[in-house]
Amino acid sequence: ESRPHRDVLHSDNIRLVPVAELRGLRVGPKLFQYVLKVLVQSVQLLYTLLRIDQPSYILLQQNPPGLPSIAVAWVAGLWWGSKLIIDWHNYGYTIMSLSHGRSHPLVLIAEWYEKLFGRLSDYNLCVTDAMKKDLWVNFKIKAVTLYDKPASYFKETPLDLQHSLYMKLAKDYEPFRPRYYRAVSAAADRSAFTERDSSSGTVLRARARPALLISSTSWTDLSALTSVLSSPDYERFIKEGAKLPALVCVITGKGPLKDYYNGLIQKLDLKHVQICTPWLEAEDYPLLLGSADLGVCLHKSSSGLDLPMKVVDMFGCCLPVCAIHFECLHELVKHNENGLIFRDSQELAEQLKMLFLDFPSLEGKLHRFRENLRASRQLRWDQSWDQVVLPLLGNKE
Repeated sequence: ESRPHRDVLHSDNIRLVPVAELRGLRVGPKLFQYVLKVLVQSVQLLYTLLRIDQPSYILLQQNPPGLPSIAVAWVAGLWWGSKLIIDWHNYGYTIMSLSHGRSHPLVLIAEWYEKLFGRLSDYNLCVTDAMKKDLWVNFKIKAVTLYDKPASYFKETPLDLQHSLYMKLAKDYEPFRPRYYRAVSAAADRSAFTERDSSSGTVLRARARPALLISSTSWTDLSALTSVLSSPDYERFIKEGAKLPALVCVITGKGPLKDYYNGLIQKLDLKHVQICTPWLEAEDYPLLLGSADLGVCLHKSSSGLDLPMKVVDMFGCCLPVCAIHFECLHELVKHNENGLIFRDSQELAEQLKMLFLDFPSLEGKLHRFRENLRASRQLRWDQSWDQVVLPLLGNKE
């Protein structure tokens, strides 16, 4: 549903082949609908794969979803004589178990399916060392850990570009507009965060600007974040004299509960916290990450073995994060080094108060986390691919 990034659209080495989503399959019991959907998708995918030029490798990026794509890719590989590579980001059956329960027949079938066809692959990549171990112990699949890395366009956003983005968003979203200014300045080139000097044309950060907090989510569970933002504690601390900034919280993404949480947000009566839920173009999302002051990650792994790509992108923009705890998160978020890990809404609230005290001072943990991210000089996606995957395929070019 989203337009791909322009680097993908304009690449001479990438050809996009859309697969239509067939509607009108909702006939009969849910189980029948699910089986019918899998069968139709299998035919669609196989037809598409057999019409492309013969590939040397078929990369299934990413699993899940693996039903029916793993089996279809394996069959296409047999036809073409191609090598099948599976990029494991999670397990489909653990995601299904969240809604059906671990012992549901569909979940058990999905687990059997992933184990069987996963073993038929030629190469396997995974996103954590914990998943690498689990694939071998439980699936007898040998994998190589390829950590997710940010694309090159995830980086800190220059102030001029920040201002342009804020002014663009201010046309549609109230939190990006300046909250207080004199009537004579109503037409000034300014946002809630930046302003352009009328004489020199230089962009400056606005005085007493709010802090910009961003959370990218699938809208499945925002209870921790909304309970913190709706809590009276933050506003009470400001009234009592604590040097905390006003907050603009941007929640991006799409998901099944977006309308539900939007309804809750609209009922909140807050003076120092504004919440905005925009839908961003592919090119604008990295610019906003590179402009923010703090990221909040609410990703909970169904298997406990994957890592949130949203945090990888935030770190590419040198954006510190507060992330909710799960088993192998430490492979990405180093507590008290590049961010903080919390377990509940109360702990998140305490972390926000601590990080934003005396904002936007260049002292304190928030600034130190950002400096640590700048100094880490982490690999980018293409560099990581060249170092890990090309030797695996025997391609040294």
